[in-house]
Amino acid sequence: MTQLLIVHRDPEIGRDLVQLVKDYTGYESVLTHSESETLVWLRRQPNLRPRILLTQLQAPGLDGFILGALLGEMFSGLQTLFLPAYAASEQRMEVAGSKIFPEPIDGERLISTIERSVRMFSDAPDLFHVLDILQMCCLSRRSGAVQMVSGSNVGTAYMRDGQIVHAETATEYGDGALFEIVNWGEIEFAYERGVHAGVETIKKAWNALLIDALEEGRRRALPAWRQQTA
Repeated sequence: MTQLLIVHRDPEIGRDLVQLVKDYTGYESVLTHSESETLVWLRRQPNLRPRILLTQLQAPGLDGFILGALLGEMFSGLQTLFLPAYAASEQRMEVAGSKIFPEPIDGERLISTIERSVRMFSDAPDLFHVLDILQMCCLSRRSGAVQMVSGSNVGTAYMRDGQIVHAETATEYGDGALFEIVNWGEIEFAYERGVHAGVETIKKAWNALLIDALEEGRRRALPAWRQQTA
C-alpha cells in the first residue's frame, strides 16, 4: 500500500529516499519531482489517499509550503515532513519530535517519524512546533507571513529575508506577540509569500529572539514569587 508521496528535484536522492523507506518500513512510496507532476499523478490515481508527504522545502518548480497546503486540503490527516536546503549544523535549536530534516538527513529519525505519522488517527491535524516553523523560515531566508493557530489562539509572524520583523496576536504585537506565540508549542500554520508587515516592531536577530521567548515562557510558568527573582 502506498503510504508516502516523496517530492524531490534530485532523482538520485529521491530514489534513495524511496529505497530507505521501503527497506526499513516496508511502505511503498511514489516519487515525483515538482508540484505540477505531483498534482497530475494524483489526478490519475483518484483512489489513492497518502498518509505522508515528504517534500523538499524549496527547489525550481517546487515550494513545499504551497504543495503541503494544497494536498492538506485534498487529504484529511495528511502529515507533512520537510527537507530544507540548509545544513543541520546551521540550526540554532533542536525540537523534540521535529518533522523537519535538514542535510545530512538523519535516516533513523526520519524512519521513526514516518512510523509515528502512519500510526496517527486518519484525521489527525498536521502539527508542527512553533520553533521548528520559525527557525526553518528564517534559515531558508523566507519573506512573507506565517499565520499560526493553536486552538482558539491565532498569531502571525512577518519575515523579511529570514528575519522576523513583526508579530501580532489578538492582544499583543512585536516582541510580546512572538513570546506568546512561541509558548503555544504545537500549531497548525499557513504561509503567504506576498504578505508584508505594515510596520516593523522587532529588531533583534531571530535566533536570539526565539531563545528570549523560550526563557520568558519558562519564567512565566514559575510561581509569582519566583518570577520576581528568575
